[in-house]
Amino acid sequence: MAVGVLLAAAPSHGQTFDPRYPVCMHVYSGSNGGGGDWYDCSFTSLPQCRATASGRAATCDLNPYYPVNAPPRLRYRRSD
Repeated sequence: MAVGVLLAAAPSHGQTFDPRYPVCMHVYSGSNGGGGDWYDCSFTSLPQCRATASGRAATCDLNPYYPVNAPPRLRYRRSD
């Protein structure tokens, strides 16, 4: 019973990765000064992410939640 109460009281985290983009940058921000680390999933390619991560304490990875086999989005054109 006590274990159940402890697990229920533990904070839960939302999804870290944005499934709309295939590449995420993991930013490491100071282990001594606090701030923690986070993921920025707003990149469409690894080269784009690596250019942004250059010179920073960050790495780029493929987004594990990006739907690889998803059908392409349809784009509608407005005719005036």
